[in-house]
Amino acid sequence: MNAVHRAILRVSCGRVGRRVAGMTVLELVTTGRKSGQARAVMLTSPLTDGEAYVVVASRGGDDRHPAWFLNLRDDPRVQVSVQTGPRQPMVASIATPDERARLWPQVVRQYRNYAAYQRRTEREIPLVLLRPA
Repeated sequence: MNAVHRAILRVSCGRVGRRVAGMTVLELVTTGRKSGQARAVMLTSPLTDGEAYVVVASRGGDDRHPAWFLNLRDDPRVQVSVQTGPRQPMVASIATPDERARLWPQVVRQYRNYAAYQRRTEREIPLVLLRPA
């Protein structure tokens, strides 16, 4: 889906695909924890918290964390392109228990799919905050 989404953005010159289900679309670039190579993934941000974009490491309710989450956990220096804009250096942080307790209800109130994903897995789905570097 990432390749398809990028193609739609490119072909439409960013006019189509900048928002999905009311959520901001962003491209997150992490450094591969094993390869050391740049790894890009298209994600949605269901909300912002001040200057931070909040992304959900749900992987559709899978029992494993997504690779992008493992990458930024090991190296929080990332680049983010919001709605086809230029890549900006940002710092990723995994929400603290207090932040998650405050933000998770907002996420699932607006986007119920995330609650369904949480019910599918025993792991606590992390929230990640992406803040300007």
